[in-house]
Amino acid sequence: MGIVERLVPDGLWEVFQDVAPEAPQRPQGGGRRRCDDRAVLAAIVFVATSGCTWRQLPPVFGASWQTVHRRFADWSAARVWAKLHRVLLDRLGSKGDVDWSRCVIHSISVHAVKGALTGPNPTDRGKNGPEAHVICHRNGLPISVGVSAANLHDSQALVPMRRGIPPIRSHREPRRPRPARLHTDKGYDGYDFDHLRNWLRRRQTVPRIARRGMDNSGRLGRHRWVVERTLSWMCGCLRLHRRYERKAEHILAFIGIASALNCYRRNAN
Repeated sequence: MGIVERLVPDGLWEVFQDVAPEAPQRPQGGGRRRCDDRAVLAAIVFVATSGCTWRQLPPVFGASWQTVHRRFADWSAARVWAKLHRVLLDRLGSKGDVDWSRCVIHSISVHAVKGALTGPNPTDRGKNGPEAHVICHRNGLPISVGVSAANLHDSQALVPMRRGIPPIRSHREPRRPRPARLHTDKGYDGYDFDHLRNWLRRRQTVPRIARRGMDNSGRLGRHRWVVERTLSWMCGCLRLHRRYERKAEHILAFIGIASALNCYRRNAN
């Protein structure tokens, strides 16, 4: 098995073909032969998992780093990674592997020097960087991802992250876009205790937001360890350790790639 087939197995390639846009055609014909999309996808996965820069991409994939980066930018603009993530979630949901009884939200910081959605991290000596937010369900599958500046209060990310949960297919009932409970730590409490809780209740989600000075921090790990494990799995994509991209949609694309790979491995098992 070559490196392309190892990084992009047949099952993943089959799903990717369903969500990828069609290759552009030259109306006048001619031109250079287009690089194989599967080899380019394997090169993108290699960059995401190894953490190397685009210029360090080895020539074994048969495409220049400029071509791979250009294809990555085009697919990111077409929201291919979000669609891939959604299709894989639907496949898992149809088999009953998505548990909506409880979801957990958490975030991690990514080091960066500059770029969109970058700010000083108050918990890491003011180092600049974005923050990746993830909502996972009870078994640890990431179902909603997002990115914000590191100096944005976590409570401001809860509403868009909750709205970003897609209606995933189920084998017993129609598509369900809401969790029964949502657990967060005290960082998502904010300054208005009732605002976020009431907003979640109106959407038929029971809030489990730890209160400052009231809830014991030692009991939060009973449910939050799931999202910590999910973030650890996603950080296996070393590209999330440090941001090189200037555009926010590109760092979000790598988060989507990490989530899609996580779901595909769970689906393959």
